[in-house]
Amino acid sequence: MNQRPLRTGAASHRRVRALARPLLVCTGLAAASGAVLAQTPARAAAPTLPETVVTAGRVEQRLSDTLADISVIDRDTIERSGANSVADVLSRVQGIQIARNGGPGSTTSVFLRGTETRFSAVFIDGVRVDSQSVGGAPWESIPLAQIDRIEVVRGPAAAVYGSDAIGGVIQLFTRKGEPGVAPYVGVGGGSRGLFKAEAGVSGASGAVDYSLGVATERSRGFNATTTPGFDPDDDGYETTSGNLRLGLQINARQRIEGTLLGNVMDSDYDDYGYDPANPVDDRNHHKLRTAGINWRSQWTDNYRTNLAITDSYNLYRSTPNFYQTETRQRGYLFQNELQFGPHRLTADLERREDQLDNAPGIGPFASPGVTGKRGQDGVALGYGFQQGPHTLQLNARHDDDSEFGGNTTGSAAYGFAFTPAWRATVSAGTAFRAPTLYQRFSEYGVASLQPEESTNYEAGLRWAQDASSVAMTVYRNRVRNLIDFDYASTACQSPFGCYGNVGRAQYEGVTLTATHRIGNVSLRGSFDWQDPRDLETDKMLVRRARQYGTLGADWRLGEWLLGGEVVASGQRYADADNTQTLGGYTLLNLSLARPIGRGLDLLVRLDNVTDKDYELVPGYATAGRVFYVGVKWSPRF
Repeated sequence: MNQRPLRTGAASHRRVRALARPLLVCTGLAAASGAVLAQTPARAAAPTLPETVVTAGRVEQRLSDTLADISVIDRDTIERSGANSVADVLSRVQGIQIARNGGPGSTTSVFLRGTETRFSAVFIDGVRVDSQSVGGAPWESIPLAQIDRIEVVRGPAAAVYGSDAIGGVIQLFTRKGEPGVAPYVGVGGGSRGLFKAEAGVSGASGAVDYSLGVATERSRGFNATTTPGFDPDDDGYETTSGNLRLGLQINARQRIEGTLLGNVMDSDYDDYGYDPANPVDDRNHHKLRTAGINWRSQWTDNYRTNLAITDSYNLYRSTPNFYQTETRQRGYLFQNELQFGPHRLTADLERREDQLDNAPGIGPFASPGVTGKRGQDGVALGYGFQQGPHTLQLNARHDDDSEFGGNTTGSAAYGFAFTPAWRATVSAGTAFRAPTLYQRFSEYGVASLQPEESTNYEAGLRWAQDASSVAMTVYRNRVRNLIDFDYASTACQSPFGCYGNVGRAQYEGVTLTATHRIGNVSLRGSFDWQDPRDLETDKMLVRRARQYGTLGADWRLGEWLLGGEVVASGQRYADADNTQTLGGYTLLNLSLARPIGRGLDLLVRLDNVTDKDYELVPGYATAGRVFYVGVKWSPRF
């Protein structure tokens, strides 16, 4: 692409005004707010949420015991969403908004609690996925068809995970084999020539469990750009993915597990300078691969360990306007967990190795290539306590970077259960994000860049009883040393400007969620009021709405499961000066599902029923009304 970095952060010094906006606007929507929860499939009853999660503290624990603000999305919810990308699924989770330059396969940003997309630590089966070019996970490269469950932790978690987890952690899991044999085959199609096909099998026999899946998807897409000067053709995509997961239970206390995931995606995009007499087929090429092996040991009734080696690789290449970047990451993790009575102690040793390879551009104004490596060594300690109405969690971690030195982070959280149904929580934590290798060693890079650092405070209140719940979380996260592109800087090789620690930002807000069941109708919803703000200019950060919410209902009528969902967003600003606005929107999505044979399920969806025209990025269109119908055969033997 040979593009200069875009300005996305803060500018220079100005006092921040105190925020005193009332939160009462949120309370009227409390009954309509709720997490994206695991929904009941059409042909069998299932628990609303998994009993345990692993992302909150990097150890397995009951969901009800965690102090983190966490959401879980299971496979049934993913399948019934009809979504074409992981980002589309996440956009229905409280605290998350997205921006995308067109359809699937185009550049995608995921804003967790309004933070930059690079401020979320992302894992697939425990394998870290990140880009050392622009920073953040390559969301457009992650294949939704291979994902079985998603856990979203909102709030900083650097004291557990190290660098990146300023806004939170998002972990995606592939399918795991369970006793018996469970094959599946699915096909579907819809608007704009959409075609999906998937097949796989999972199961367990004796000491071995396994899961294997492959999928393909293609669409002719829609014209992604709305600005004159770009190619007006449709911008389609094609993707092929697969995953393999094998586990061996050596004995009652020893288990080895390996995971492998891969995806290849090609998509169209529109480059500027379209010439009708000489059209050019501009293409994006994405590759993603993750691999990991774990050895879990229960040495005594109270002491267990986990030894993990992980590896990830992601590539992005554009043609014919050539640009190519590759990121490789290797991780080594040794976890220790000691449980005695109400106390839990954890101690982790971790090493992370990053490598960036940016190929030289082509042409007289092309950027030179960039190659760099670095390592981070981390030591993390944790203490948890739970007894009666009290729950306490303390974490501390020190990371030493081979380039800029050490960084120490910590967190503390406390919860008190007033009654079995009511619980209040408070927490505080610090986090950091190390500069990418591109930000330090490219022609725009400055080797002396320091980590972006944050301090977060939050409080929560939750009531839950049977199928009903209401929760509220209030948070404030301040980031200093924010890395932004400074056009006036002469500290690097580029005459156009350089990266620098020139900004400060504040991300604060309130999240309300609720669920309720009335007879055969399940209600859910969420509402976010947030104020992601540049503290240097006192302007709203771009492409994030101050108000965002969802309201959904599922009605079981015999074997039919009818669903409806409303997604509403306030306006967003398209520029850092807050002079250009992207209008708010309200979308209506409808679905129905039912079994049509033994192990055979039907899903029909109609998204954006009113064909609402809106933009998430200025100059880039969204899909409009989308119809989808799919069938899936998934018996269990």
